Amino acid sequence: MAISHEGLAREFEWVTKPGERKHIGDGIDGTDPIMQEMAYGLIVGNNTDVDRLTKEALDGGYTANQILDDGLLNGMAIVGVKFRDNVIFVPEVLVAARAMKAGMAHIEPILSASGAEPAGTVIMGTVKGDLHDIGKNLCIMMLRGAGFIVHDIGVDSSPDDFIDAVEEFGAEIVGMSALLTTTMPNMGRTIATFEDMGLRDEVRIMVGGAPVTQDFADEMGADAYGDNAVEAVDKAKELIKLLAELKSS
Repeated sequence: MAISHEGLAREFEWVTKPGERKHIGDGIDGTDPIMQEMAYGLIVGNNTDVDRLTKEALDGGYTANQILDDGLLNGMAIVGVKFRDNVIFVPEVLVAARAMKAGMAHIEPILSASGAEPAGTVIMGTVKGDLHDIGKNLCIMMLRGAGFIVHDIGVDSSPDDFIDAVEEFGAEIVGMSALLTTTMPNMGRTIATFEDMGLRDEVRIMVGGAPVTQDFADEMGADAYGDNAVEAVDKAKELIKLLAELKSS
């Protein structure tokens, strides 16, 4: 593992699950020092450094996609793991998000002007009765960074809110988040509403949140479960691929 930046190497040690270590480690492995410094700056919430390093990287010939993938998203992936594992809490996530925005301010116009085909369209929301949104917002940042168009319908979202958004934006994927065990059943109610409205076959539904498990997702009839923001992106890509295969068959 070629992590030359000492601070980033220390932060990477918080990633302990073997699958996550491989996935995130492969993303960092061999990246240039400026990208590793940028990832570290994002993790610790140093928006001044991230702003400076992003400008330096663009001036030095790095592409917007390189900066996004090798710097910003690698840092945010570790933030997501630390937040899920209660190593850091809401204030630290917010300063990391601010640092990411500092970098995105420079590269987002470039990415938008490239005219690249979006990876897919996703509706994201926290289910009815739940007002927590930090985990959802992390997923949204990662999904947007991976090329998805994401429409955030916020917190305390009813089944009708999700359905209205899908119909308005023509989304292929619905992502639902819950942090409370008391609101988790509303994921199942939302899926049931899609079925009642005859829309279940039109979308793929993924769920996540601290108390949510794969078994619960299966029981509710979800198509995918994401344990963290990095996994949410991977699952979204898989669902888009499956939908494309179904349409072509």
